[in-house]
Amino acid sequence: MKGKTVLKVLNISKDFGQTHALKDVSVDIEQGEIIGLIGENGSGKSTLSSIISGVYPATKGTMELDGETYLPANPMDAQKHGISMIAQEMGTLPGIRVADNIFLGKEQLFVKKGVVNRKKMYEEAKHAMENIGIENINPEDPITRYSLEERKLVEVVRALYSDPRIFIVDETTTALSQKGRNLIYQIIRKLKAENKTVLFISHDLEELMEICSKMIVLRDGVYIAELQKEEFQEDRIKELMVGRKLTGDYYRSDYDGSCSDEIVLKGTDIHVGESVKGVSLELHKGEILGIGGLTDCGMHELGKALFGNTQLLYGQVVLQNGERIKSEKQAIKNRMGYVSKNRDQEALILSASILDNTVLPSLSKLSKAGLITKKAERDFTNKQVEKMSIKCREITQDVRDLSGGNKQKVVFGKWLGNESEILILDCPTRGIDIGVKAFMYQLMYQLKKEGRSIIMISEELPELIGMSDRILIMKDGRVQKSFERSESLSEAALIQEMV
Repeated sequence: MKGKTVLKVLNISKDFGQTHALKDVSVDIEQGEIIGLIGENGSGKSTLSSIISGVYPATKGTMELDGETYLPANPMDAQKHGISMIAQEMGTLPGIRVADNIFLGKEQLFVKKGVVNRKKMYEEAKHAMENIGIENINPEDPITRYSLEERKLVEVVRALYSDPRIFIVDETTTALSQKGRNLIYQIIRKLKAENKTVLFISHDLEELMEICSKMIVLRDGVYIAELQKEEFQEDRIKELMVGRKLTGDYYRSDYDGSCSDEIVLKGTDIHVGESVKGVSLELHKGEILGIGGLTDCGMHELGKALFGNTQLLYGQVVLQNGERIKSEKQAIKNRMGYVSKNRDQEALILSASILDNTVLPSLSKLSKAGLITKKAERDFTNKQVEKMSIKCREITQDVRDLSGGNKQKVVFGKWLGNESEILILDCPTRGIDIGVKAFMYQLMYQLKKEGRSIIMISEELPELIGMSDRILIMKDGRVQKSFERSESLSEAALIQEMV
């Protein structure tokens, strides 16, 4: 039985230039429900949530909140109406303290006789964080002192402080460890118990099926279906998302983990701060080397170290030609590429165009007598856009306007355009839909067959098992055990070495 409808979205459309992001979408949002919003990258999920939360207006269509016309001028206006959102992109301001980020736009709550009572603000921020189980963040600290995950949790505190009736979670869990995810799930269930509504956007279908009471499927900006909990079937939902029946697996079908004896990269006794403690590894030509473990096991720091992004306390990274990698510039010169798990913060310049991002590692390659022509840049970028099947209006479009999956394709494209022979991929399919995942897995396997070498760092065990020739499991900064590719290799075997 359907609950009371608190928000009606009626025939909403949204255009960005020639791109029709939403087309005549109508949905009902009921009180006391956890509603999953799912679809491929570019399906319109984030666009719809952004319209509801006042980030930008619809091109046409209307919304009703409790039967009254609802037309938020901006996110602050939406909050006044009881609607808050945590966006996919990082939403904290770097130059201010934790408490200032929490009370952004609400500073007047602590003003007396024209002066902000900082003590009262810090106390209230501490109380707001403790309310949802966050005790390791000091409200008086600069926000930049904390990790991306901790900053995202500060955003959660800010969104919840206004006591929203409708709480929108847009791809937030992709930036969190399992501990952080569990905290979000706990908050979501608490809101439901209080008869409040949660609109939950995620690419993790298993996550949505577990926590949601209803699911709305979008495809290419169009409403496709609404499913109740008892109708949740994984294959059926995937079929609705992509518009065709998905057969078989995304992963490699072979169990041949063999590769060349040729070693293209060797790390010896690598130490990075307290994160990596004496790791040694070898990467072979044509090998996909998987590295897994718990979020804080040191694997992400190891990936950066192998690319020259982090200074080593001890140890070395040596290429086949004998050159030691000590900087990113040196790694790129030696045809290495690195895909960061924090795509928007570390792998892309969001305010720059697809073209500018794509050509960046290849400027010396494109240069003729010290000059780079616009035609050379355009031809180079168009080739990568076509090769990677990037959906965009034009190559001069800002990367920030692309969906998550297309952003990730730009990152891959810029390194492949530079003819990278060694790729270090840190959570390469994080926060992208099943269609783009399948594309990425096929691409990785094709690169392997071409003789290129890949280090794939992942928190997803099925991905590690499905794609790797060999898997190193890390724990407490060290390699705990190595596994060869095998049909019998199980997630349980990996987990046993991780914890």
